Amino acid sequence: MILPDVRDPRLVTIRRGGLLRDADHQLLALWAARCAEHVLHLFEAEEPSDTRPRDAIDAARAWARGEMTMMDARARGGHAMGAARPLRGAARFAAYAAGQAACVGHVAEHDLGAAAYAIKATRAAHPNEIDAGRLERDWQRDQLDERIRALVLEDQARRNAICWSVFED
Repeated sequence: MILPDVRDPRLVTIRRGGLLRDADHQLLALWAARCAEHVLHLFEAEEPSDTRPRDAIDAARAWARGEMTMMDARARGGHAMGAARPLRGAARFAAYAAGQAACVGHVAEHDLGAAAYAIKATRAAHPNEIDAGRLERDWQRDQLDERIRALVLEDQARRNAICWSVFED
């Protein structure tokens, strides 16, 4: 479970009574898509003909550009998660990362789901490399737009325990 019991109002859209502006919500979706795409090859190596995770990443970006409805993007996220379910290891986590990215338009806090699953995918793909997860986390942080950097880093610290402790230093 990657969603908290108590929501941070900074990650709830203004339309729903929170503080998150549309532009920052879109940046969160784009960052989540980047995180998921970084590990997508781990899924595609195992399931090369299944486009559901790639479609979900494309949907996250399309939603952020205003070219797709939130409901359509979220549905594609669900399809990507469906692609994950029968799998194990890195491929499964990579598909879940894509699914989470597509759901950011629905609930902004899915951004950390995409990032956390990408880290889990990297760890699973490189079980003998102790620093693999940390290197993936650091790469992800380097991809953050400065306008959302502090928000994401604070959220990582706050939700680290429910995100399998993948964000700890």
